[in-house]
Amino acid sequence: MKTIVFAAILSLAAGSALADSCKAQSDTKKLAGAAKDSFMKKCENDAKTGCDKSAAEKKLSGAAKDSFTKKCVNDAVGA
Repeated sequence: MKTIVFAAILSLAAGSALADSCKAQSDTKKLAGAAKDSFMKKCENDAKTGCDKSAAEKKLSGAAKDSFTKKCVNDAVGA
């Protein structure tokens, strides 16, 4: 089980390095106020959907799925 989680995290790290985070995209688009809030909320929801799909494809469940999804969404949204 640890091997599966480790492999999932590695593949996520490789994939997220190629894509801009939601925060980076909002900064590039120079969004502020309600527009930025709306963009960030939609981007986070889209990230969660994609991360849930990835977790299902990797056949993760329980704590492994929760951990994977949390890290995946945080990486997609950005700091």
